[in-house]
Amino acid sequence: MKKWSVVFESDAKKDFDNLDGSQKTQVAKAIDKVSQNPLPQSEGGYGKSLGNKGGNDLSGLLKIKLKRLGLRVIYRLVRENEVMKIIVISVRTDDEVYTLAAKRIQSSSSLTTNSPS
Repeated sequence: MKKWSVVFESDAKKDFDNLDGSQKTQVAKAIDKVSQNPLPQSEGGYGKSLGNKGGNDLSGLLKIKLKRLGLRVIYRLVRENEVMKIIVISVRTDDEVYTLAAKRIQSSSSLTTNSPS
Protein backbone atom coordinates (compact mmCIF):
# COMPACT_ATOMS: atom_id res chain seq x y z
CA MET A 1 0.00 0.00 0.00
CA LYS A 2 1.27 3.46 -0.94
CA LYS A 3 2.02 5.85 1.92
CA TRP A 4 0.09 9.10 2.04
CA SER A 5 2.02 12.37 1.93
CA VAL A 6 2.32 14.07 5.31
CA VAL A 7 1.94 17.86 5.46
CA PHE A 8 2.25 19.89 8.64
CA GLU A 9 0.28 23.08 9.16
CA SER A 10 2.70 25.76 10.33
CA ASP A 11 1.48 25.63 13.95
CA ALA A 12 1.69 21.82 13.99
CA LYS A 13 5.29 22.05 12.77
CA LYS A 14 6.00 24.36 15.73
CA ASP A 15 4.29 21.83 18.03
CA PHE A 16 6.59 19.12 16.70
CA ASP A 17 9.70 21.30 17.01
CA ASN A 18 8.86 22.01 20.68
CA LEU A 19 8.84 18.32 21.63
CA ASP A 20 11.91 16.83 23.30
CA GLY A 21 14.11 14.40 21.39
CA SER A 22 12.50 11.13 22.51
CA GLN A 23 8.99 12.56 22.01
CA LYS A 24 9.91 13.67 18.48
CA THR A 25 11.16 10.19 17.66
CA GLN A 26 8.01 8.49 18.94
CA VAL A 27 5.63 11.00 17.31
CA ALA A 28 7.49 10.74 13.99
CA LYS A 29 7.28 6.91 14.13
CA ALA A 30 3.56 7.05 14.90
CA ILE A 31 2.86 9.50 12.06
CA ASP A 32 4.95 7.37 9.68
CA LYS A 33 3.04 4.22 10.64
CA VAL A 34 -0.38 5.84 10.35
CA SER A 35 0.53 7.47 7.00
CA GLN A 36 0.60 3.96 5.52
CA ASN A 37 -3.18 3.82 6.03
CA PRO A 38 -4.53 6.98 7.71
CA LEU A 39 -8.17 6.24 6.88
CA PRO A 40 -10.65 5.94 9.75
CA GLN A 41 -10.88 2.56 11.48
CA SER A 42 -14.38 2.26 10.03
CA GLU A 43 -12.69 2.08 6.60
CA GLY A 44 -9.97 -0.32 7.69
CA GLY A 45 -7.33 2.30 8.55
CA TYR A 46 -5.43 3.31 11.68
CA GLY A 47 -7.20 6.65 12.27
CA LYS A 48 -9.58 7.20 15.16
CA SER A 49 -12.41 9.50 14.11
CA LEU A 50 -13.25 12.53 16.20
CA GLY A 51 -16.73 13.88 16.56
CA ASN A 52 -17.78 16.25 19.31
CA LYS A 53 -14.94 16.59 21.83
CA GLY A 54 -15.04 19.01 24.72
CA GLY A 55 -17.89 20.93 23.09
CA ASN A 56 -15.99 21.31 19.82
CA ASP A 57 -17.26 19.85 16.54
CA LEU A 58 -14.26 18.01 15.14
CA SER A 59 -16.12 15.90 12.60
CA GLY A 60 -13.87 14.95 9.73
CA LEU A 61 -10.72 14.99 11.87
CA LEU A 62 -8.84 11.96 13.12
CA LYS A 63 -6.40 11.36 15.94
CA ILE A 64 -3.37 9.32 16.80
CA LYS A 65 -3.10 8.52 20.51
CA LEU A 66 0.31 8.19 22.08
CA LYS A 67 -0.90 6.99 25.46
CA ARG A 68 2.43 6.68 27.26
CA LEU A 69 3.41 10.22 26.26
CA GLY A 70 -0.05 11.65 26.92
CA LEU A 71 0.03 13.22 23.45
CA ARG A 72 -2.47 13.39 20.64
CA VAL A 73 -1.82 14.09 16.97
CA ILE A 74 -4.89 15.53 15.23
CA TYR A 75 -5.04 15.32 11.45
CA ARG A 76 -7.32 15.74 8.46
CA LEU A 77 -7.29 13.74 5.23
CA VAL A 78 -7.25 15.33 1.80
CA ARG A 79 -8.37 12.24 -0.08
CA GLU A 80 -8.08 13.44 -3.68
CA ASN A 81 -4.33 14.07 -3.20
CA GLU A 82 -3.74 11.38 -0.56
CA VAL A 83 -2.44 13.94 1.92
CA MET A 84 -2.46 13.51 5.69
CA LYS A 85 -2.55 17.10 7.03
CA ILE A 86 -1.28 17.39 10.62
CA ILE A 87 -3.16 20.10 12.53
CA VAL A 88 -2.12 19.74 16.18
CA ILE A 89 0.38 17.81 18.28
CA SER A 90 -0.37 18.43 21.95
CA VAL A 91 -1.15 16.96 25.35
CA ARG A 92 -4.66 15.72 25.97
CA THR A 93 -5.01 17.48 29.36
CA ASP A 94 -8.58 18.70 29.94
CA ASP A 95 -9.36 18.29 26.23
CA GLU A 96 -6.88 21.11 25.53
CA VAL A 97 -5.76 19.42 22.29
CA TYR A 98 -9.32 19.32 20.97
CA THR A 99 -9.96 23.00 21.75
CA LEU A 100 -6.70 23.89 20.03
CA ALA A 101 -7.66 21.79 16.99
CA ALA A 102 -11.02 23.58 16.73
CA LYS A 103 -9.30 26.99 16.84
CA ARG A 104 -6.74 26.00 14.22
CA ILE A 105 -9.23 24.60 11.74
CA GLN A 106 -11.26 27.79 12.02
CA SER A 107 -8.22 29.96 11.32
CA SER A 108 -6.80 27.56 8.68
CA SER A 109 -3.11 28.22 9.15
CA SER A 110 -0.75 28.15 6.20
CA LEU A 111 0.83 24.85 5.25
CA THR A 112 4.41 23.75 5.29
CA THR A 113 5.60 20.59 3.64
CA ASN A 114 8.26 19.88 6.22
CA SER A 115 8.32 16.36 7.53
CA PRO A 116 9.54 15.51 11.00
CA SER A 117 13.20 14.63 11.13
